Amino acid sequence: MATFVSALRTVGQPCLPSLLKPNRFKIPLLLHPIRTKKRFSIPPSAKSNYNTAEEMAQKIRAAGIIVPEEIMERPINVSCTGGILDPYVPPEGDARLSTLSKDGLKQRTEKLRQTAASHLAIRKIKNYDEDFSTKTFPEKAQEIFIAAHNNLTSFDRHKLHSLVTERCYPEIVRGNRYRTIHWSFVESLEPPRVVQVRCPEMVSKGNLYGQVTVRMHSKQTLIIYDRFGRVECGKDKPRDVLEYVVFERHLVNPYGAWRMHGKIVPAWAPPKEPIVKTMVLPEQAVSLWQEPEDLNVESKKQAPAQ
Repeated sequence: MATFVSALRTVGQPCLPSLLKPNRFKIPLLLHPIRTKKRFSIPPSAKSNYNTAEEMAQKIRAAGIIVPEEIMERPINVSCTGGILDPYVPPEGDARLSTLSKDGLKQRTEKLRQTAASHLAIRKIKNYDEDFSTKTFPEKAQEIFIAAHNNLTSFDRHKLHSLVTERCYPEIVRGNRYRTIHWSFVESLEPPRVVQVRCPEMVSKGNLYGQVTVRMHSKQTLIIYDRFGRVECGKDKPRDVLEYVVFERHLVNPYGAWRMHGKIVPAWAPPKEPIVKTMVLPEQAVSLWQEPEDLNVESKKQAPAQ
């Protein structure tokens, strides 16, 4: 028995310290390095002497760190052009001069000189649109013109986008948020006719756009109401309106359609009727059906500054 105990002592003496060590019972951990987001610039510290972005960029370049250049991208709309290329210049006194007069004959001769470029453009358009004709297109253009203005009064933007181009849409909608528009087409005084046709190229060779300028002389009514229900501009009486409307189509696109692109306002045109600006009077309660002249508001005179 003594010999067995002595044997255990000799065997257990080196084993007991290893069993009593707490490090033996710890779970082994494996650390895997994970790559985070790659930084191209050093974040500014809390106590940095460089406050502006330019000073920080100079410090980063001096340290030898490559900073990627910011490329300013401008969106390009390929479905329409950004303006009216080679706009038509209407002759002064159009729709008033007779062809029998001297000035009327000058206008006729000038028109014949400008038709050469239009004939070349018509040939290019017919290569993509076989149904295009200067005899039938004015009636179609007038229908697009009337439908676009009717959808503008009811503000159906989905149909309006299909009738006007992306360049014309912000111009025709600007300033109409708090206004009510009543517009109507009464009659056509003269049949609409094509006065100019152009077929420019944009971005690359072969990317063709067709621009057709149509002359329209008609009677229209227009009344614009403000948010208080008062008349800002226009009357209920029909007026004679002479307009030169430009229609455009992306010819390369097989699903393209003719849409209203803009209007040409000649330099000799009379100025537009000014819009009467209205406002709410804070000192007195105003009803929607009352006019400012009926309120008899006295203007206060300011005392002269001493």
